[in-house]
Amino acid sequence: MTPTGRAPTSRTVQTSRLQTAVLERPAVGVARRRLLLVHGNVSDSEFFRDLMGSLPEDIHVVAPDLRGYGDSEAKPIDATRGLNDWADDLLALLDALEWQGAHLLGWSMGGGVVMQVALSAPQRVRSLTLVAPVSPYGFGGTHGAGGTPNTPDFAGSGGGTVNAAFVPLIAAGDRSDAAGSPRDVMRKFYFNAAQFQPDPETEEAWVTSMLKTRTGDSYYPGDMTPSENWPNVAPGTAGVANAFSSRYMNLSAFAQLTPPPPVLWVRGDADAIVGDTSLFDLAQLGALGAVPGWPGAEACPPQPMVTQMRTVLERGEASGGQWRELVLPGVGHSPFIEAPDTFRAALLEHLDRT
Repeated sequence: MTPTGRAPTSRTVQTSRLQTAVLERPAVGVARRRLLLVHGNVSDSEFFRDLMGSLPEDIHVVAPDLRGYGDSEAKPIDATRGLNDWADDLLALLDALEWQGAHLLGWSMGGGVVMQVALSAPQRVRSLTLVAPVSPYGFGGTHGAGGTPNTPDFAGSGGGTVNAAFVPLIAAGDRSDAAGSPRDVMRKFYFNAAQFQPDPETEEAWVTSMLKTRTGDSYYPGDMTPSENWPNVAPGTAGVANAFSSRYMNLSAFAQLTPPPPVLWVRGDADAIVGDTSLFDLAQLGALGAVPGWPGAEACPPQPMVTQMRTVLERGEASGGQWRELVLPGVGHSPFIEAPDTFRAALLEHLDRT
């Protein structure tokens, strides 16, 4: 439930690319700032409802459902373009809203999407807030601060790395709390369950959000290619998990923007999804003995996702970039939900500076 302020409302915006469902909380009077909130994988704009309602009323805030998620028009995802399908959709939405520029906030996969928007149209991005963002080199299959691929075919990333038992549960609309169900995954990994648990009504809304995820080769998780390299799967060419494979996704050029937009990077120190030892990285699971056949740390080390992001942002300083990293203790993958007051204060300070 929205804690304070006016609640956002839903509408559909026809853009030049697709019908985009949005949650929107217009400003009262003349908008002093415009803020676009971009969700992550297996979620939609619903996760931002409380944050939107708690922001000052001079901010016009919009949270779209990305293609493949929520109530937006279902259109396939060309993974060979990396994150560009989503980035182009967002630029078309800015056009439809008649926003020449905006502050962009991206959560998880959405963090990569807003960085791609900045690469595609830097003049339209006032600032970025990256919330538990995916590495600039995608998810899985790389090592080192510079995102070096573990194998020539980028094995260990892409659609084949997603838990095969999870996808059918989404497609079937499973609302149970059985092990491995969408609800169970959310409880265990979207948050640090030791310190945060949503109220029942909010949890139901979030499960509904997760279950709206389109599934299949063109959506989530995407197709796959067999590989001779461990873990014997390499990226395909379509769908979500392939789009954020480093075979197609590389945002390191962000550091060469002149300058990169100001960045606030917020993450929790208990994030199990994005980190230097992510429990969703098959190389890390192999190192823990959870996936058999791991060839060892020299051939297939876990991906240092946090280190890779920090390195790109540090390189951006040479181009005049300014950034701040805020690490929240005891917080998992959803800082804006788990520590709302601290997060909101940091966000507003960031917006005021830019």
